[in-house]
Amino acid sequence: MGRVSNGSPPSARPDRLITLSDGIFAIAMTLLALDVRVAPGLDSEQFHDALRESSPQLAAYALSFLILCVFWRDQRQILLMSAKTGGLPQHLALAVLGMIALVPFPTSLLAEYGAREPWAVVMYAATICLIDLLQLAMFATLRGRHGVRAVGEWRDTAADLIATIAVFGASVPIAFFAPQAAMWCWLALFPLKAALGRQERLRSDRRSS
Repeated sequence: MGRVSNGSPPSARPDRLITLSDGIFAIAMTLLALDVRVAPGLDSEQFHDALRESSPQLAAYALSFLILCVFWRDQRQILLMSAKTGGLPQHLALAVLGMIALVPFPTSLLAEYGAREPWAVVMYAATICLIDLLQLAMFATLRGRHGVRAVGEWRDTAADLIATIAVFGASVPIAFFAPQAAMWCWLALFPLKAALGRQERLRSDRRSS
């Protein structure tokens, strides 16, 4: 692996960047749970009402936690695709981490206002799209500038990233007319990811046989 030819500093092994990434993902996942709470000192009826009212917070937490798990997997996979990282890929990786740290904010907006405020849904979907666009740019830069081809297939990784962009991007115009319908659209991402994963495994099995 050579140095990036744009005057950037010498490449560095991704170990520290991966460690930083793991830490930021862990903090962001933990912060998601802070909005899930029930006030103390309630009587029985108030307690059950509070539990029902906390369901949007629980749903937003579960959705964001699952999405962050996928982002964490993708981030580690992309960084490990190259023995060295530096220059633009490193800057893009840090930009991804900056957006990951922000995820608890649109998650709290979604939990509180998603059912009635289109912009809460739009901000959440836009955040997820931007993270995936940055990851796609990072992967494309690693492949183009660092010659990363040995680990994974370009079309499999690109299809996985583009699927998230497509699902959340398509929900943005829907949110202005039906915020709840837009949120239900996001559930299509999980069977879509599962189908892409099966296709990738089948291609891998055919190559190895």
